[in-house]
Amino acid sequence: MEMIEPARRVRRRDGARRLLPPVSAWLIANLVSWLTARASVAGDGSGVAYWSADSRHRWDSGHYLSIARSGYEMFRCRDRYPNFRDVMCGNVAWFPGYPMPVRATSATGLSYETSAVLVTELALLGMFAVLWWLLGARLTWATGLTLAVGTVFPGGIYFHAMFPIALGTLALLVCVAGVKRGSWALAAAAGFAAVACHPVGAVTVGMLLSSALFAWRRDARPMRFVKAVSSAALAGCGVLWARWLMWQGTGRWDAYEVLQESSYRQGGLHEPFGEMRGAYDFPFSHWYTPEGRLPWLVEHSLAAHRPQLWLNIAFVLLILVTAAVRLLRRRRLDVEEWAALVLTPAVFFTPFLAGAEMSWYRNHAQMFVGLILVRRMPRWVQVPLLVLCAIQYALLGAMFFAGTLV
Repeated sequence: MEMIEPARRVRRRDGARRLLPPVSAWLIANLVSWLTARASVAGDGSGVAYWSADSRHRWDSGHYLSIARSGYEMFRCRDRYPNFRDVMCGNVAWFPGYPMPVRATSATGLSYETSAVLVTELALLGMFAVLWWLLGARLTWATGLTLAVGTVFPGGIYFHAMFPIALGTLALLVCVAGVKRGSWALAAAAGFAAVACHPVGAVTVGMLLSSALFAWRRDARPMRFVKAVSSAALAGCGVLWARWLMWQGTGRWDAYEVLQESSYRQGGLHEPFGEMRGAYDFPFSHWYTPEGRLPWLVEHSLAAHRPQLWLNIAFVLLILVTAAVRLLRRRRLDVEEWAALVLTPAVFFTPFLAGAEMSWYRNHAQMFVGLILVRRMPRWVQVPLLVLCAIQYALLGAMFFAGTLV
């Protein structure tokens, strides 16, 4: 008995040490965001405090909160707003994977806004924890710098907002973890969650289908394909669950398409490179510019989506080059590295294929999964990447806190 108790204490200490890096990364990510918010406050003190729910609330947040409160609805805008143009209104253009946990959390007595922030921050903490496990849970220069990049990841300001970005990214990482562990059930469930959170989560379906080529090595070849196809099919059921909830609320199976086409002129596939040009040229600063004397950081960040796109392109190229070099040198990639290689460019292109002209920068934050390959980059690449990401994080964050981004 005397020997058992010290062994338990050692295990607890080891567990605490393993949790320290991801918890520290989560705290630093919040500290950086808080400093960015502070630097974005106008000279007269106007603005929102980082720790308030208002600072985390942007355009689509209201739709996610309305789904959490009362479910889905769709109606003609003029039926409620006589002076509005004659299009469809409602919240059926947004998926339920994030609002449902917010609704469940609000059952504790917390407000929906507070519940939304809590779900987001817990998801971000989970992201760092799962990433740390995928990195080997061992602190080295490579893994430490990788976590540091994660704290200021491009578009990562939306990991703190009332959006499904953090929860969807966590689901992507858990899906990769399931494939790495050879756990078919975990991979399928996480894929379902990713798809249910956001249309970008559909990239898990492609990754799971392709997993027959690089995963499930303990199984015979026919079983690899069975696991790949069945897990991809179950992940895709996230869309069916979303459509079923939309049908329950509106009585229409095509409610999502109707609202997207009527109000946002989106639907079908778009030519991605033309969409990139449109996204790059979108005049956010002309569309909305904060009034009064602007802080220096805000004044220089009103077109921060443009360097954001260049940085995102560079990140994807670095992932591709890193994987190619590793294949040339070692003739192999680890299972989680193959998964990250498939997911990262897919996440990049999906918003442009869908025509997400005004929201691609937050959707691209889900390329966080590519950090699995960042640990393989040489330090002379990791350090400049960290510096560039930190600068861009501050610029896009200021654009966010100034209210210019949606």
